[in-house]
Amino acid sequence: MAVPKTIFKRIIDKEIPADLLHDDELCLAFRDISPQAPTHVLVIPKREIASLASAKATDADLLGHLLWVARELALKLNLERGYRVVVNCGPDGGQSVDHLHLHLLGGRAMGWPPG
Repeated sequence: MAVPKTIFKRIIDKEIPADLLHDDELCLAFRDISPQAPTHVLVIPKREIASLASAKATDADLLGHLLWVARELALKLNLERGYRVVVNCGPDGGQSVDHLHLHLLGGRAMGWPPG
């Protein structure tokens, strides 16, 4: 029995539309449909990695690329006053989709602690 595709895999496969802000050979970035800040973008690898905890040493370059894309998008989206990049990992970490993704949040002051 095949494992059902995650919503992010369906976006990668273009089965579900998304408001794409970035698309390259390694990743996609798109606006979150349930934003938690005025700017809320998800950056996802095209390679299926369930979570940060599931990443391998061979994924290190890809992980760096995801952060670089988040940085470049922050510049493009005029988040010069600051932004937050969040990676939820596992159920207790708030991860709701089993596909690694970064949240780029900005456009307002972020509180601390975030939890």
